[in-house]
Amino acid sequence: MKKKLFKSLAKLNKKLLPSYSKKQLDLTKASKVQMAIIGWKTWVTKNSLD
Repeated sequence: MKKKLFKSLAKLNKKLLPSYSKKQLDLTKASKVQMAIIGWKTWVTKNSLD
């Protein structure tokens, strides 16, 4: 159940949230909002793979 939830969240993230790796964002110059989005996407991806 938990894994299925995170897999669907990962799909939503991919469609709705921006991809900073494609834009080659420098993490040292990222704003707090951008860092929060990166953290959220990382957390969801990590939990969907477990």
